[in-house]
Amino acid sequence: MRRVFLLLIAALLLTAPVAAKELAFTAEPNGQVIFVMPSGNIGCIYTPRGGTEIYMPAGGGPEISCDRIAPSYVNITLGPDGPAVLTENPGEQSCCGGSNVLTYSDSVRFEGFACSSSAAGLICETPDGRHGLCLSKTRILHY
Repeated sequence: MRRVFLLLIAALLLTAPVAAKELAFTAEPNGQVIFVMPSGNIGCIYTPRGGTEIYMPAGGGPEISCDRIAPSYVNITLGPDGPAVLTENPGEQSCCGGSNVLTYSDSVRFEGFACSSSAAGLICETPDGRHGLCLSKTRILHY
């Protein structure tokens, strides 16, 4: 029942009147990809398998970590296995800047994840759709 509810919410969030396209973002020199939503309220960092020189995701990665600024600051981190982890009020963080903008109705794929954007929010999931996150100004879902 919960899975059906989450799929219904995801379908509603991904409904968009314009044609969607898949974007490709350039990685930082350390291999991470930083992207933001057009609103500037949500930003994510993708870290590839194996991590970087200064950061190793749990289990070796890959990992996607997304922050939402308002109405309350939260972070959701999604790894390749198991449900996404919500951290409420993660303290001082640096969010949400960068030149990679995941425009509404578009998507982006990384090793182990697919993310889609709409005016209603951001959804990132593992390829099998069993685990993911949904962030917007009014919603926080992690599964």
